[in-house]
Amino acid sequence: MRIAVIGTGYVGLSTGVCLAEIGHHVTCIDTSEEKIKLLLGGESPIYEPGLEKLIIKNMDEKRLRFTTSHQTGLEKAEVIIVAVGTPQQSNGEADLSYLVQAILDAAPYMEEGSIVVIKSTVPVGTNEKVKGILDHFGPKGGSPSVVSNPEFLRQGSAVLDTLQPDRIVIGSENQNAASIIKKMYTPLNAPVVVTDARSAEMIKYASNAFLATKISFINSIGNLCEAVGANIEDVSKGMGFDQRIGAAFLQSGIGYGGSCFPKDVSALVAIAKEYSVPFSMIEETMMINNRQKQLLVQKAQNRLGSLKDKKIAVLGFAFKPETDDMREAPSITIIHSLLTEGAMVVGYDPVATLNAMKIFGEQIIYAASVEEALQEADAVFLVTEWKEIKQLVLSEAVSHMKEPIVFDGRNCFSEEAVRSCEEIEYYPIGKPAIIIRKS
Repeated sequence: MRIAVIGTGYVGLSTGVCLAEIGHHVTCIDTSEEKIKLLLGGESPIYEPGLEKLIIKNMDEKRLRFTTSHQTGLEKAEVIIVAVGTPQQSNGEADLSYLVQAILDAAPYMEEGSIVVIKSTVPVGTNEKVKGILDHFGPKGGSPSVVSNPEFLRQGSAVLDTLQPDRIVIGSENQNAASIIKKMYTPLNAPVVVTDARSAEMIKYASNAFLATKISFINSIGNLCEAVGANIEDVSKGMGFDQRIGAAFLQSGIGYGGSCFPKDVSALVAIAKEYSVPFSMIEETMMINNRQKQLLVQKAQNRLGSLKDKKIAVLGFAFKPETDDMREAPSITIIHSLLTEGAMVVGYDPVATLNAMKIFGEQIIYAASVEEALQEADAVFLVTEWKEIKQLVLSEAVSHMKEPIVFDGRNCFSEEAVRSCEEIEYYPIGKPAIIIRKS
């Protein structure tokens, strides 16, 4: 098929590249000349393992193109995938202005009989609004069909998630259009759920809200474990063997972040309020997550008292490993709180430092390595569970510190690794602290 993808963020770029990889001819369109220039040079504007290699491969094999021109990109396109951002507004609702603008920009160049696929996460009823816009501004011979096709990609594993999806959701009132999109995904050999557009839109929000609730639930259990002297890792393991529960998303920590969970949970709450449906469970999920982000700072205050002029090393800026994305990252809340308390913050992240600089500017110091960040630090916060951080020899790492005080927000280290240290104060999440002092 000839496919156009509008938007080259995480979703659009991963989708476009992977559709080219399974044999389609894909043109990715973006209004950012800087992004397109990078992509034409075979360089990805986002950090995503494996993506750049596939970009180069599929460009070389003439199945993948990039352009800033809607006219060029949409020429003879049978399917037009819209994957632009729908960021959260101050009231929690999704901002659809980028989506509407993308449709208006593309409408004059759409072919009669083409299919517009909305992959952006949008409130229930948005696909109907898009159809209304296309009826007015689209091709005169007959406006394109509209299909809801929400994405379920995880940053850091977007290529794998696109090529090996758990399921593909297709929502449309036009069964012929739904069948064509189903055929587009045939090479992936994945389960397909075909439904109406409103149900497809709701599946996305419901899925992310459920996972966010699962995270907030296990974080609350972790806090209770600390209070009663239980071990959250053993509790999670015991729960996870129950097939009705499952082990995924049962890791206690300092809360979720990223471009999906916070935004989608807020949007679902806004939708519920719009339709006057009480949904206090999801509101509590949000409140728990916001509290959890402050946990390490509270632990540090309990141990150190005032944080004024204390040198605190923060390892990890990104909201999760294998991505440079810092949207709603716990590190942002943590670092702002540390700065408010008067601490001197030295941070390190393998790939997200440039994005951190855009947020914190010169308020913090940016280290080039873990060892540099730890040098003479009064304490360290482990914020992102990068492999580089989890594979540290803990006894060596703390030897660089002024005081070997570790606040581990991701439970990166085993008890055995901690007890191998001659001297350490180790404060995990949901487990008893381990304190070893030189005799």
